[in-house]
Amino acid sequence: MAAYCPLEGNMAKKSARFRLGRRVKKLRKGYFWTQEKLAKKAGISRSYLQKIEGKNPPNVSIDTIGKIAMAFKRGMSELFL
Repeated sequence: MAAYCPLEGNMAKKSARFRLGRRVKKLRKGYFWTQEKLAKKAGISRSYLQKIEGKNPPNVSIDTIGKIAMAFKRGMSELFL
């Protein structure tokens, strides 16, 4: 019998998306940027950024993660710390 993993399947995906959104929001606030400013720098819509930072974040493409990381002048992996 396999060991129980609380982050299996959909839970792991949601958790990673949620962590990404929390980290983006934390960095954005640390830079004293509005959602509008970060969205403009990253080349995404403010409404999409709002969803990423929200309670039920969408699947975010690697390209979008890269755009957000570049806006912060950070590596993509730093968005998941």
